[in-house]
Amino acid sequence: MLTKRIIPCLDCDLQVPEGRVVKGVEFKQIRYAGNPVELATKYYEDGADEIVILDITASHERRGTMVDVIERLTENVFIPICVGGGIRKVEDYTRMLKAGADKCSTNTAAIHNPQLLTDASKVVGSQAVVIGIDAKRRYVEEDKEAAKGKTIVDTDQGEVWFDCSIYGGREFTGMDAIAWAQECQDRGAGEVLLTSMDGDGTKDGYDLVLTKAINDNVDIPVIASGGVGNPQHILEAFEIADASAALAASIFHFDEYPVPVVKKFLKEKGVPIRETF
Repeated sequence: MLTKRIIPCLDCDLQVPEGRVVKGVEFKQIRYAGNPVELATKYYEDGADEIVILDITASHERRGTMVDVIERLTENVFIPICVGGGIRKVEDYTRMLKAGADKCSTNTAAIHNPQLLTDASKVVGSQAVVIGIDAKRRYVEEDKEAAKGKTIVDTDQGEVWFDCSIYGGREFTGMDAIAWAQECQDRGAGEVLLTSMDGDGTKDGYDLVLTKAINDNVDIPVIASGGVGNPQHILEAFEIADASAALAASIFHFDEYPVPVVKKFLKEKGVPIRETF
């Protein structure tokens, strides 16, 4: 049986030399959370299964800063590291993997150029190619024309489809997230990092409908992200949506529910996890 994974996420602002971790609500209202190397080391020691590091500035000028962060971080952190933000070409994958990362996640660049996933998977392998999907609910009743041709999902609030966003949630594409996840799998992506824009930072829980819909339509692992506020939400992502992993930020950064507390709770509920507490 595969164990479920607990993944802290570090959203990094690289406008300062060593980088800083920040956290927002629905991709806005940013506040400082700590130093990326120090936080990653803490989470590794706490028993996290992986760590995701996202460069929210994602500029070419700061690529070297992210490489430096990864090199320093992996000196003392020995769990898989996934890097995202500014991954635009195959060379970006190889550069980050050489720095010590195990996987790279891309969103905007893949939507603009889907061939990137195909090419990257051939060079670094599907296990290192993660597709980031930032999705938002669109209610059919509010715009029936936009819903035509989309995968419609029933919710307690009505029928919806899921719209892919790019540029950190600043722009919407009108692309069906479910169909896009399937295409990414076909092109060689080995995992989906799925973030609910409606839930991000709200602590109201993951969008279980979104997570289950994506998980039911692909065969590759799906990481649930966006909205976790307590261990019960993580349990629901595993039991209801059957996510392979649960990603969280605020509850870990601000010591609301440390990794060992979450893992102990999940074990008591019968969830298969890697015991590290």
